[in-house]
This record gives sequence, structure tokens and C-alpha cells, in this order.
Amino acid sequence: MEKIYVGQLEELAPRMGKEVIVGQQKIAVFRLSDDRVKAIENVCPHKQGPLAEGTVSGDYVFCPLHDYKINLDDGQVQEPDEGCVRAYETIVEDTLVYVMV
Repeated sequence: MEKIYVGQLEELAPRMGKEVIVGQQKIAVFRLSDDRVKAIENVCPHKQGPLAEGTVSGDYVFCPLHDYKINLDDGQVQEPDEGCVRAYETIVEDTLVYVMV
């Protein structure tokens, strides 16, 4: 795995997503209201909606296209919908945010 720098913690608005492109991978990075940082694939499995533009609530993001609810810890779409996206490990060192790819 490779540690990729994605920005400063204060550059990430709480409960908002930011798209980061690493090679061919589109990754959505989220700073939660308690300052934890989560990262998942930035493509909804339903209609490829941009998850970084979704609404964050707790440990979930809602796809902006069709409101699929996706767990930011493991990338699982919540019932009654189905599917999953890749979840990435994140590291915050001092105020620097990294994603493991």
C-alpha cells in the first residue's frame, strides 16, 4: 500500500466531500463532524453518482443522484438498496491527511 497526501485537515470542510484523483482512482474524502476522516471510492454503484457531492450524516453519505445511503467505514450500501464501494484507510498525522491506496 502507498500513503498518498490529500491535503490539510483544515482544508476539508466538516461534513463535506472532496474528490481526489490518484492514478485512475476517483476517491471521495470526508471530514466528519468529530474530525475523523473517511475515504471511499467516489462512484456510486447504482448510477455512478459523485459521492463527494453527497450529503454526510454521521458515518454515512447519501448519493446526490438517488439517495443511496453508503457507510463510510466499509463502503456498504444500506438496505433496502444493494452494492458497495471500496473504502480506503485514512491517516491524519499532525494536520496532514493521507489515504492508503
